[in-house]
Amino acid sequence: MAEHNITGQKGEEMAAKFLEEKGYKILETNWRFMNLEADIIALTAKTLVIAEVKTRKSNYFGEPESFVNKQKQKNLIKTANAYIERKQLDYEVRFDIISVILNDTSSVKHIEDAFYPLL
Repeated sequence: MAEHNITGQKGEEMAAKFLEEKGYKILETNWRFMNLEADIIALTAKTLVIAEVKTRKSNYFGEPESFVNKQKQKNLIKTANAYIERKQLDYEVRFDIISVILNDTSSVKHIEDAFYPLL
């Protein structure tokens, strides 16, 4: 496995653990729809959370969350819609970003309501 894949996998594991410690119930990790993917799908209270995890070894080139561009947001919205339809769910939906930096002082930053689907 390539090093960047290992970094991403570690970040997703840290993010899932972080959410669980905050009381979220992890429903899915790496859920796929066609060629799209949601890193984490979780439930908190009565809100379905679709979380994109961005992991970097440093913030030298910018904060990890700044790499969630408009196309990635559109893809997450499509993936969320497919998940909701397939599972026949009726929850409020929120899109979060979890930014992970893996270094000597690793950190996890949870950005709730990071973006909103456009009507």
